[in-house]
Amino acid sequence: MSAMTDPIVTEPTGRSLSRIVALQEKSERLLTAMRNQVFEATGEKSLGLRFTVNQAAEMVGRSAMTIRRAEDDKKLPTPEKRPSGHRAGYTLADINRMRDHFGTRPSRGASDEALIIGVQNFKGGVGKSTIAVHTAQYFALQGYRVLLIDADPQASATALFGFNPEEDVDEDATLLPFLEPGGREKLNYAVRKSYWDGLDLIPSCLSLYNAEYYLASGNIDPVTRFERLSLGVRNIAEGYDIVVLDPPPALGMISLNALRAANALLIPTPPSSIDYASTVSFLTMLSSVLASLEKHGLATDYKFVQLLATKVDENKSAHQAMRDAMQEMFAGEILPTALLDSSEFDNAGVEMRTVYEHIGPQTKTYKRCRRNLDMVMADLELSVRKSWTSHRKRLREEGRA
Repeated sequence: MSAMTDPIVTEPTGRSLSRIVALQEKSERLLTAMRNQVFEATGEKSLGLRFTVNQAAEMVGRSAMTIRRAEDDKKLPTPEKRPSGHRAGYTLADINRMRDHFGTRPSRGASDEALIIGVQNFKGGVGKSTIAVHTAQYFALQGYRVLLIDADPQASATALFGFNPEEDVDEDATLLPFLEPGGREKLNYAVRKSYWDGLDLIPSCLSLYNAEYYLASGNIDPVTRFERLSLGVRNIAEGYDIVVLDPPPALGMISLNALRAANALLIPTPPSSIDYASTVSFLTMLSSVLASLEKHGLATDYKFVQLLATKVDENKSAHQAMRDAMQEMFAGEILPTALLDSSEFDNAGVEMRTVYEHIGPQTKTYKRCRRNLDMVMADLELSVRKSWTSHRKRLREEGRA
């Protein structure tokens, strides 16, 4: 028979499904092995960061001598010691205890709203979840009260916090019971403490995707359809300074709900022509969506909307040119520091951790990545503080208003 008339060879019924199931089982075994290698014997992730007294002094805003004196006076506990008798170093909880004792812990004023930052772009691969998690961890390191909400069914943020979304996270512990018709009245049920002091998490899993269908259902009135997540988030945000939202990279009902729930937007944008064009499309759709919502009486007032140039390779002239053009075009609406492309993000991901969770020797590559990441996050923190009226006087005194 000729090539045109050869019958199409197909696998027997069910064989393709069995192959996919086998692949799934193997992938889960590999993930379990990776987790066992990285995590403690309990199977739970922990924060192994320890800080010296000099690092603590810088973070707390008091001298090392002042900290030692408070410990001698029994106003602060001394850090635990290793079997050798040497101090093991201060934990993040110890640092925050010092901040509370000395009154140097940052926070919003009583009259300020919690900042609910939506890290959003409708294109995948821009580093959205990575940025959301590092944002949450940065603010926790500074001493803010932080909540990270994983609203993406892919659950990448949840995985970075040490959970296997399909084994460790039941759908009843996600946003789903709140977003489904006749669901839970408040979101408090889904909040869980993380191993980062001062940083809580609402996890996700694949089943959260069902919320797309629930929210699109004709049984829900148009206002509730777009406002549902906002109602829940605004209610629990009172207990935090910063809420970070990580929605799906798609224009769906969950993403639209996240746009309404947020009161500030951070839009990651890689410096390639294709990615930039995608961001233009995102902004076009965003404008259209917000205009449509406004016609339904749902006006949106963001404290700030900031672009962030991400995955910038300084050795590529095209990246440099695009970043410079973006900085010139969006001056005041793009964070001054671009997030540079670094193998450290990939290295951390393989080890199921973040750049902020690095322990051990610090290579030049790591130091460069960490320094750049801190500068980006400091830019974002300044945008946050400028939105809080209680910080304006201090910002003027610092010459940053």
